Amino acid sequence: MRALLQRVSHAQVAVDGAVVGQCGAGLLILVCAMPGDDFDTVRALAAKVSKLRLFKDDAGKMNLSILQTEGSALVVSQFTLAADTSRGNRPGFSGAAKPDEAETLYLQFAHALRGFGVATETGQFGADMDVSLCNDGPVTIWLDTDAG
Repeated sequence: MRALLQRVSHAQVAVDGAVVGQCGAGLLILVCAMPGDDFDTVRALAAKVSKLRLFKDDAGKMNLSILQTEGSALVVSQFTLAADTSRGNRPGFSGAAKPDEAETLYLQFAHALRGFGVATETGQFGADMDVSLCNDGPVTIWLDTDAG
């Protein structure tokens, strides 16, 4: 599973002009399920995200987790994180999980984050979404469960 985390002061996702998910200070998390991912992968990624120290402490150091700051998360599915750009000029996306499997894993990831105590909202799987955010820092972190 791949995830791109952006520390935000706020973020929202809209479909056809209607807001379907939003968060305040916390994380916008773009996620992509990959073939072979399962619930164990989802749970491990959610645990890692909930504990990552990406937020400033009183000394201004990135030393606090989203749980410690009582931040919230907005999780948005993004199959393009599986882009293969090694050949030609058009990316290929065959490295992403099939849509039905990907949707299940995406929803399980959001549910797992909630289970770790992170207030979590989502986008709408498979929809053409408008995502807006105010990146705080900026802080952007790439996580790939296959990278070790």
